[in-house]
Amino acid sequence: MSTQTIALGIGLVSQLLFSSRIVLQWIQSERAKRVLVPTLFWQISLVSSFLMIVYGILRHDPVILAAQLISYAIYIRNLQLLGEWRKLNPWSRAAAYVFPVAMLGWFVNGNQHFSLRSMLDNQIPQGVLLLGAVGQAIFLLRFVYQWIYSERKGESSLPLSFWVISFVGSVLILVYAALRRDAVLLIGNMFGTVVYARNIVLLRREQRRQGQTRAAA
Repeated sequence: MSTQTIALGIGLVSQLLFSSRIVLQWIQSERAKRVLVPTLFWQISLVSSFLMIVYGILRHDPVILAAQLISYAIYIRNLQLLGEWRKLNPWSRAAAYVFPVAMLGWFVNGNQHFSLRSMLDNQIPQGVLLLGAVGQAIFLLRFVYQWIYSERKGESSLPLSFWVISFVGSVLILVYAALRRDAVLLIGNMFGTVVYARNIVLLRREQRRQGQTRAAA
């Protein structure tokens, strides 16, 4: 089995998990008629992000790898804010810290399947790479913003701005994925873009209802 086939399999599993967390969040939000983010959303995100780190390494894609390393840390922090991180088995927490570091160490050291040198020598056109970097930067900005917002509130929360930034970043990543002919990114972001737009609609409706309630009072 070729490295690219393995990468595709890992990437698809990761995107399936990413999509499942969005479906979970979407269903719960639709039922409540407001945006909710269950703990399982962050747990699935953490596992999916690790798989995407591996995918980025196998694809020699610096855009994917850098974005997922930052996202991985943010997912852990959200679980800590929710008070769920300390509930995990100590071995599970240790593995969550060690596995990405070990994978990166193996990558830097290099082998016949993947290496840092191969990534640095990638043939991705600079314009395409820049587009992907901007898209991922915007996509990452949503979690940096969400992180700061949650730290200030002292609890994990996803404001309207998070979903707006998500939508813009997702559209740019879709374009990058099309140019790179990356099926994994295409599949993962097409569905996400629809959900982000729907969450924006739900939050705007909720804000209007709250405004009307305050005005009536």
